[in-house]
Amino acid sequence: MSYSCKTTLIYLSFLLCLVFTACNRNKKVDVSNIPVDVKIERFDQDFDLLRTKPLTPQIAVMQNKYGVFYQDFIERIIKIGSTADTNYYKNLHDVFAGKAYTDLKHDVDAVYPNTDKQDAELTDAFRRIKYYYPQKKLPKVYAYISGFQAQTSIGDGYFAIGLDLFLGADSRFYPALIESFPHYISRRFTPDNITPRVMEGIAREDMFPENDQDNSLLSKMIYNGKILYFMDKTMPDVPDSTKIGYTAQQIKWCENFKANIWGYFLEENLLYETDFQKIQKYLNEAPFTPGLGDKNDSAPKLAVWTGWQIVKQYMDKHPNVTLPQLMADRDAQKILNESKYRPKNTNE
Repeated sequence: MSYSCKTTLIYLSFLLCLVFTACNRNKKVDVSNIPVDVKIERFDQDFDLLRTKPLTPQIAVMQNKYGVFYQDFIERIIKIGSTADTNYYKNLHDVFAGKAYTDLKHDVDAVYPNTDKQDAELTDAFRRIKYYYPQKKLPKVYAYISGFQAQTSIGDGYFAIGLDLFLGADSRFYPALIESFPHYISRRFTPDNITPRVMEGIAREDMFPENDQDNSLLSKMIYNGKILYFMDKTMPDVPDSTKIGYTAQQIKWCENFKANIWGYFLEENLLYETDFQKIQKYLNEAPFTPGLGDKNDSAPKLAVWTGWQIVKQYMDKHPNVTLPQLMADRDAQKILNESKYRPKNTNE
């Protein structure tokens, strides 16, 4: 056998090994035997009993059942007073007396007669957290109506969901809230977004809070990329567009122009920029990214999307790196260097 044939065989074997490794990494792990079962507790329904039952005993029931969340809900979410002072009872009466509450409860009940679908999705996702982090104590999950004050809330031992901000993109309420929630935000207020937003919230606020010292765009790119990669591993069946909050067209735009996006960051010397005023438009929610694309057809938060691609490529090249090892690694420069990220536009 000639030297060139041996080299070719070795190269082919190496390629096959890489392909096999990538397939293994992307293979969905079986978590069916992990003893976690999520049942969203309907705080909204128990809260409504305050409307029809004597307040004092029912409040005692609520405090006993929901612990610190009851206080957080009253004081921090709907903000009607302190639970240490019964003066908030009058404000409770006012809440229940308004037509706004009745109308909103009607629509929440119509969209969510039960949460069976979300229970199943969260059960699978929470089991995957346990698979990667066996010692993690998982939160109880509550559902509430906030009067459009908070889509999600996280606190001591709980993660809570504002069902009134997941009523569906065509909900009759959202057009009147356009100043607070423009359409590019409210189009994602759908039942399918509940589990992704819970998992993103747990990742960002509980398990992997961003370090205040990571101020450069590159650090923020990699941090956000790791959060989305964590979501990939814990929600393997959720579309990428739902995880990042893009339309299908925005995902396609990013794929078509990923080399241009990366080239722009390099040419404008943005990777090591720490002035948030200069980099926020590449990280924040928006209908598009100013300065990129034609006729405002670009996707928003392009640094977040790009960071995600870098992290995925890094993990593909490092099959022995575990998810916990990745999430604990704060060396953004190393992850970029070792990803060898050199994207090409898909339409080239």
